[in-house]
Amino acid sequence: MPKRYFITGIGTEVGKTIISAIVTEALEADYWKPIQAGDLENSDTHKVQKLVRNDKTIFHENAYALNTPMSPHASAEIDGIKLQVKKIKAPHVKKDLVVEGAGGLLVPLNDKETIIDLISKEDIVVLVSRHYLGSINHTLLSIEALKSRGIERIGIIFSGEEHPTTENIIKKIGKVQVIGRVDEEPYFDENVVLEYAEKFREKLCEI
Repeated sequence: MPKRYFITGIGTEVGKTIISAIVTEALEADYWKPIQAGDLENSDTHKVQKLVRNDKTIFHENAYALNTPMSPHASAEIDGIKLQVKKIKAPHVKKDLVVEGAGGLLVPLNDKETIIDLISKEDIVVLVSRHYLGSINHTLLSIEALKSRGIERIGIIFSGEEHPTTENIIKKIGKVQVIGRVDEEPYFDENVVLEYAEKFREKLCEI
């Protein structure tokens, strides 16, 4: 049975799109970004397409493509649209599917629903954590939010410069599998993404 890997972050600008490309390449999975807010000419789907080398991945259309780079609920309001989780239908796939979220887990979609409402208990969640003042709290809160919904298949990928004390305490308290780290690379292209894909493939399949 195909698996669904949901890529989310502890906040914005933590490296979700790069890591979505790495996971997509590692699994030769399909890719889907349900909600894109802003930058429609160079969307996250476009970025992942440029970074994935294999010819098996299918890139599926956004359920919602919003014009303003804001929180989805605010961007949708500008566009005169109301986002509803029940109207976001995952594409039918024959292989694994990588789903890239927007921002963090509690980013609002409307007055009642947030990004976490797009995640099912069967999903494998890849949580992207990046070190900054407060990131331990944000990472552990994200893990708690997932577990409170009965979502237990969680792996962490750390991005950016290594901070052992931060990462070690997250491992001890969070009690989730660490898939690996994506370093602060000078650039990311197909070759760099492929290197990380090969490095992470085994652990991604173990979650």
